Amino acid sequence: MKVTGFSIVRNAIKFDYPILEAIQSVLPLCDEFVVAVGNSEDDTLALIKSIDSDKIRIIETVWDDSLRAGGQVLAVETNKALAAISPDTDWAFYIQGDEVLHERYLPVVRQAMEQYLDHPQVEGLLFNYLHFYGSYRYVGDSPQWYRREIRIIRYSDNVTAYRDAQGFRTKDNKKLHVKLIDAYIYHYGWVKPPEVQKTKLAATQRFWNDDQQIMQARQTLDHFDYGTIDALAEFKDAQPAIMQPRINAQNWQFDFNIREKKYSLKNRFKTFIERITGWRMGEYRNYKLLR
Repeated sequence: MKVTGFSIVRNAIKFDYPILEAIQSVLPLCDEFVVAVGNSEDDTLALIKSIDSDKIRIIETVWDDSLRAGGQVLAVETNKALAAISPDTDWAFYIQGDEVLHERYLPVVRQAMEQYLDHPQVEGLLFNYLHFYGSYRYVGDSPQWYRREIRIIRYSDNVTAYRDAQGFRTKDNKKLHVKLIDAYIYHYGWVKPPEVQKTKLAATQRFWNDDQQIMQARQTLDHFDYGTIDALAEFKDAQPAIMQPRINAQNWQFDFNIREKKYSLKNRFKTFIERITGWRMGEYRNYKLLR
């Protein structure tokens, strides 16, 4: 069984992406790892080159900043990394630059890849998600956060990144058939110093919005405040070991009253139903779940 990891990155230092932790968290599962390093305004390329592993293979890319709709450029870049994967790969593990796999899940993930290796109807593996927000103490606790996403795909030249590369589909736009596994991806995209978060959001608006929308968003971002979130829960479990130095270095304070739930009426109802039944109303699912 051959496993190849792949990811994309640009301006990792400027925007404080935990890309080293992301790559290293899945590296024990991989025989090789392809990193598409985009043209950056910092030393991102040197940062990736600092990873002490002969599994790493870097391709240098140039992002097309004229792509301004729906995060399309992220899919284009992800597909560059995907195309560089060795053709004898069985499974391809995609990890984004702000995601980390806890080491406790390494055996679970490996076992799942081995279990479904000879089951071609399983086109991917679906992971649960924890979305950290504001600091490493809190996770999102409302329906606005996606619960699951595909992060391992059966390698094929017929699979492509979908929309903004949050997930994958076949090239003829069919959803992949996947198995849900008992493993979590820890998402840290909303854990940065507030001033860095503001700068990052302002810069990445161009991947989704036109100039007028960007101007309106930046007026809001001038006053970026983590406290405007609707609901959070306290995270009381252990963080991935590889994240501990970053956690120890946190230099900003964020506190949130977890008893305060500022749900919209719609989300209040959806949350009530989900907690009773486990079913999330209107959930976006870019996959077909195999039972």
